[in-house]
Amino acid sequence: MAERNYSADNIKVLKGLEAVRKRPAMYIGGTTERGLHHLVYEVVDNSIDEALAGYCDKIIITINENGSVSVEDNGSGIPVDTHAGEQTSALQVVMTVLHAGGKFDNKSYKVSGGLHGVGVSVVNALSELCEVEVRRDGKVHYQAYRTGIPQGDVKVIGESDTTGTKTTFFPDKTIFETTVFSFDYLSVRLRELAFLNSGIRIILKDAIHDKEHDFQYSGGIKSFVRFLNDNKKVLFEDPIFIHGTKESVEFEVSIQYNEGYQENIFSFANNINTIEGGTHLSGFKSGCTRAVNTYIKNQNLLKNEKVTPGGSDIREGITVIVSVKLGDPQFEGQTKTKLQNSEIEGIVNSSVYEKLMEFFEEHPSEAKMIAQKAIIGARSRDAARRARELTRRKSVLESGSLPGKLADCSIQDPSQTEIFLVEGDSAGGSAKMGRDRRFQAILPLWGKMLNTEKARIDKVLNNDKIQPIILALGAGIGEEFDLSRLRYNKVIIMSDADVDGLHIATLLLTFFFRYMRPLVEYGHVYVAKPPLFLIKRGKTKKYVYSDTERDEVIEEIGSKGLHIQRYKGLGEMNADQLWETTLDPERRILTLVKIDDAIEADRMFTILMGDDVIPRRAFIEENAKYANVSV
Repeated sequence: MAERNYSADNIKVLKGLEAVRKRPAMYIGGTTERGLHHLVYEVVDNSIDEALAGYCDKIIITINENGSVSVEDNGSGIPVDTHAGEQTSALQVVMTVLHAGGKFDNKSYKVSGGLHGVGVSVVNALSELCEVEVRRDGKVHYQAYRTGIPQGDVKVIGESDTTGTKTTFFPDKTIFETTVFSFDYLSVRLRELAFLNSGIRIILKDAIHDKEHDFQYSGGIKSFVRFLNDNKKVLFEDPIFIHGTKESVEFEVSIQYNEGYQENIFSFANNINTIEGGTHLSGFKSGCTRAVNTYIKNQNLLKNEKVTPGGSDIREGITVIVSVKLGDPQFEGQTKTKLQNSEIEGIVNSSVYEKLMEFFEEHPSEAKMIAQKAIIGARSRDAARRARELTRRKSVLESGSLPGKLADCSIQDPSQTEIFLVEGDSAGGSAKMGRDRRFQAILPLWGKMLNTEKARIDKVLNNDKIQPIILALGAGIGEEFDLSRLRYNKVIIMSDADVDGLHIATLLLTFFFRYMRPLVEYGHVYVAKPPLFLIKRGKTKKYVYSDTERDEVIEEIGSKGLHIQRYKGLGEMNADQLWETTLDPERRILTLVKIDDAIEADRMFTILMGDDVIPRRAFIEENAKYANVSV
């Protein structure tokens, strides 16, 4: 690995740290599980920056038995000499001063994910205890901090013939809602970083549960695309790979099509997942659309067609990773979810267009498959448009028209209302009688729900089981989905606690994920948990939700004189029982459906609802022991 002159003179200071503990959400997005894990990512980002600069190729993250997390790399090591401006060790400056770090010195890091330079100092400020060991200059240097305050000067505690930094921190229990780190949660981001930085080895260890992941991908984002399309039927085996450097901007794009109907695009800027896209994403979309349409025109493939493929048609079934690395990225806010650099759009647009045209010329078979898929997508979109017009004429999707089976609520303010999507007319009838009519709406579902994993949008719009849901929610579908038009704040799936009920819930979640994703992303979808048993003894009654809980209650109150009622379905519950257990906001159990990992969610829906039986069987066999259903 390369050597460099990296010293205290490279650390530039912008000042200020006290507000971090008062307003942590401004810096890490919140104090929930997500904010907790963001602490780890901030420390890891420093190591990744070292790797991007050519000074690090191995990072080890450990969840320690005492609940702390350690991040260790083999980079240069944070400078420990005296900082001229601050008159203290550069290590202490980096750890205790907001906006201090090598990122602000344009010589030390040409590319950096930790743009604002707040990362490690914020982690320090939000930790009960933070300890840093720096290996450089043949020695091991150490400093400890409590809630960001140094507990002594930097001192030498040993010798070392290697270089690098190890940071260990205990998150502050008075700030975070939870301080328990999740191995799976961390794996998501660390796997992502390994894909985006070809060759870097990232090891995640869980000392509490004796688990380990070792991420290293020599194929880079091509490996990432293959991973995303695992269990999907692809149109061609080898993903397209576009890369280059223009105006000091490094860019990589990898593309592969599958036989499905969803576009799956992930964009990154300096390793940061820009979930709201930005100029690099819009540049890719424009370049891809232009290239495919140019090929279609040159090959005269539309001579018998009445439609012209648009961008969404061309991206049907596409899986893409767009990654750019640049010296001065501009994001929207500290959360960095959208890239704003205007020059990036043109760079990515022209590069994607040029390279795709070359690919089409050199791979005519693959080019024709992509073009034909886009044309079929355009036909489907046209059919969907006609389906919308037809259903509007029938007043099915017309504004103000509601499905006949919907029992709506009286309150009109969406922020105060909720809708239950209830399995079966019988349960729907009980729910209608037992609900609070002011704010609770009931929509009974009947018959077999469409598997939207295998359906284009025209089929979805024409399906008589899906139409009432679209209409009741009022926010549209697909690209036309508008969260501001949503008629209810909570959308609650209420199905039987058996295999069929779980299947219906999964079908509904597939539909929401594929065609109404913001509904899930912004926390509007819930799953109700009805009881499996009612246990009565005299005037005492208890609702229980599993076989294990039933046995515990029987042991607690004794088996003599007990009456146990098992609910095979929601339809067996009286209206008052349904209110007590599943409708009453004070007593019910609701599970919020979250997308912590969109990549893993996509893979899971493909496994559970796709055509390939083998991975689905393997998943069921592996996870059957965790299921809790009444059969």
